[in-house]
Amino acid sequence: MIKREKVVLAFSGGLDTSIILKWLQNEKNMEVVTFTADIGQGNEIIEAKKKAKDLGVKEIFIEDLKKEFVKDYVFPMFRANAIYEGYYLLGTSIARPLIAKRQLEIAKKVGANFVSHGSTGKGNDQIRFELGYYANNPKIRVIAPWREWDLKSRNDLIKYAEMSQIKIPKEKLNDPPYSMDANLLHTSYEGKILEDPWVKPDESMFSRTKSCEEAPDKPTTMIIEFKSGDPVSINNRKLEPHILLSELNKIGGDNGIGRIDIVENRFIGMKSRGVYETPGGEILLVARRAIESITLDKSVAHLKDELMPKYAELIYNGFWFSPEREMLQKLIDESQKKVSGIVRLKIYKGNVVVEGRKSKNSLYSAEMATFEEDEVYDQSDAEGFIKLNALRLKSLKNRG
Repeated sequence: MIKREKVVLAFSGGLDTSIILKWLQNEKNMEVVTFTADIGQGNEIIEAKKKAKDLGVKEIFIEDLKKEFVKDYVFPMFRANAIYEGYYLLGTSIARPLIAKRQLEIAKKVGANFVSHGSTGKGNDQIRFELGYYANNPKIRVIAPWREWDLKSRNDLIKYAEMSQIKIPKEKLNDPPYSMDANLLHTSYEGKILEDPWVKPDESMFSRTKSCEEAPDKPTTMIIEFKSGDPVSINNRKLEPHILLSELNKIGGDNGIGRIDIVENRFIGMKSRGVYETPGGEILLVARRAIESITLDKSVAHLKDELMPKYAELIYNGFWFSPEREMLQKLIDESQKKVSGIVRLKIYKGNVVVEGRKSKNSLYSAEMATFEEDEVYDQSDAEGFIKLNALRLKSLKNRG
């Protein structure tokens, strides 16, 4: 008897990856090993294990990667204040490199030459997964069912599931109004009714944030402490990275923080409308910029802001493991050595308001900045500075 090849499937337990699992068994005649990364998506972890067993999988890997996800991926990205196209905090983008890396480690452990994912041929995730695979193992062989099979619609998927005796919950039989992805950093919603950028998302869609109207009428105040660019405590309570982000998610979500509705440019060229909830991430972005405002030198801060769009684009496009991202990371981390101190915030009805910031490494000088009388700054020095900077403007005007 010929031994079947093994393939490690990134398995969520949802309809798509369940069908992919069966398709790999039936059409590819492969032994499927499932890997489900727990990065804070919730109850689907338990459901994924049960579904894999029901589908005859013998080797099932469920791994809690929440701490590693936040400490080694989210926080390094946050040190750059990374935002894609002005709004998107990269919640899905930053999760894929970790999943791809661990998937390959499991493939090596079980002796699999193949890995597989459930991303479609239209999206960014196929690129993120596969660049992650090839960067860590150039010889790995990838199976991307959505680019191979002849299933073209949700009805095709349901028919295949029924033919393969895959149990489909009643609520899954109805066409969902959107597709959803979640982890500890965010929840995203795309597709279906959201494909029309004019159509307003229904309030019932949101899973981790209240609307501003439903948020409490009383503000929440907090102090976040930073050390070398990373948050380490809330209100003087030292917390592990994933616990800290979880707590900020709860506070932000209850107060209507973190919702965005954007049309973004995918790497492959098309535009896509997405709705995101990133409550803890938005709080941290505001707090980080506040502590940087008093601890970073002007030119360093400005250079960092110039580099940020490139850094964010690299993550969005799937180049986490690229040498250029790693080079930028070293530069960014160097800038963060003195970014330590505390920030006081008020959280209220969708707003994150900075009320104070303090650091032993502060470059802010009240004596120099005051509008009152001082002995550290000679205002007449500004005249020569202005004239020197005006030289070329005068020359241009005189020439004309």
